[in-house]
Amino acid sequence: MSNSTRETFSGRKAFIMAAIGSAVGLGNIWRFPYTTYENGGGAFIIPYIVALLTAGIPLLFLDYAIGHRHRGGAPLSYRRFNKHFETFGWWQVMVNVIIGLYYAVVLGWAATYTYFSFTAAWGNDPVQFFINEYLRVGDIKQGVSFEFVGMVIGPLIAVWLVALGVLALGVQKGISKSSNILMPVLVVMFIVLVVSSLFLPGAAKGLNALFTPDWDKLSDPSVWIAAYGQIFFSLSICFGIMITYASYLKKDSDLTGSGLVVGFANSSFELLAGIGVFAALGFMATAQGQEVSEVAKGGIGLAFFAFPTLINEAPFGEIIGVLFFGSLTFAALTSFISVIEVIISAVQDKLRIRRSKVTFLVGLPMMAVSVILFGSTTGLPMLDVMDKFVNYFGIVAVAFVSLMVIVADEKLGVLGQHINETSSFKVGFVWRLCIVVTTGILAFMLFSEGAKVFTEGYEGYPDWFINTFGWGMAVMLVVVAFLLSRLKWKNEVITERKGEQS
Repeated sequence: MSNSTRETFSGRKAFIMAAIGSAVGLGNIWRFPYTTYENGGGAFIIPYIVALLTAGIPLLFLDYAIGHRHRGGAPLSYRRFNKHFETFGWWQVMVNVIIGLYYAVVLGWAATYTYFSFTAAWGNDPVQFFINEYLRVGDIKQGVSFEFVGMVIGPLIAVWLVALGVLALGVQKGISKSSNILMPVLVVMFIVLVVSSLFLPGAAKGLNALFTPDWDKLSDPSVWIAAYGQIFFSLSICFGIMITYASYLKKDSDLTGSGLVVGFANSSFELLAGIGVFAALGFMATAQGQEVSEVAKGGIGLAFFAFPTLINEAPFGEIIGVLFFGSLTFAALTSFISVIEVIISAVQDKLRIRRSKVTFLVGLPMMAVSVILFGSTTGLPMLDVMDKFVNYFGIVAVAFVSLMVIVADEKLGVLGQHINETSSFKVGFVWRLCIVVTTGILAFMLFSEGAKVFTEGYEGYPDWFINTFGWGMAVMLVVVAFLLSRLKWKNEVITERKGEQS
């Protein structure tokens, strides 16, 4: 695979669909609504929009510029950028390895619960069913158990095989074609879900809880940090995905126009998710004679505790269940594909071997590790700790360090010039300033969260467990990244170039 024959998206629309598919994932549906509710309701929209405009979209532009200019996956693009930067690319790849390992199991849960929705297989106590019958969660204080759970392993293997099948087909026939099918289906399903939720009794109660502004919250710095965190984690920025996808763009692509579409489409979906989820929670609170605050949850609690309870009580609950968990499945699948593509692209660049071969060279060992770690009775605590640490001490850490060296190396001007060569929306001093300010915000997020976890622990898990699968995993990401950057490139074609592309 020589540089001149690098695969490309057929056009801008194909790239935009794939990039939106990557950005719209589990975080949009189960993280944004609860984050908004917890951080001032309607007032949170102000810091959220500020974060989108000053961090999300500028960082999207930066990722696009790195990938498009240097025509490679994250390690190759960073190496062509500066030969000393290759480690950052592999650090991003290793972050995607960890995310890919556990994202697959949540995708498998969502697919399984889509099927469960037809019969409300979770019964009258969805929490007890999910923890004790479906996952059979063991006591982590007794040690790590690799007692495998059949109901989890089957779907986990299936989603891996589906994703690897798509990826083996390549950028155009696999990633692009799957995004062009899955994203419209996801949008239609989710709109139907939102409309259905709005007609449930008590929906207005939920929307009032979500959107009633608490203006006092705007003076709380943690609310602003939450807004930047939501944008940062939601948009797939600074951990290799958008660099990789942008490297498949043609030479004359409009980078900023595409970035604006992707950024606002992602945020529009989050807003839609907030409306749908809280309308449904308003119904649930009304049906149970409770306040919305008593039923509102985020993350796994929203998806696998609250929504099954709601489905049991709602008219046409089976339809709502299929729409909700089906939407989760499709959103997670397109994001999962983008995560694994970062790894495939990096290895393909380094070893110069066929895509179909590298897909299974990467994918099958990852699938085996994913099954071992997350298909067992300790899968849930393992997922909880690794997700926390890879997000803050993986994604935020590599973003902070890589942005810091790019700013220090005075390369922002070069990247800005590249963006402006083909883009409709030009960038300049304000864009560079946003990158510098965001670097400072990431530093605050990283060190404040690090100090908190270091002193207080995390969710009551034993120290040995946190130190091994949390801090230990985060440190290993950097060590392995450095070692991979020392390996020689096969048939090395590493010129510091500006992206020749047919």
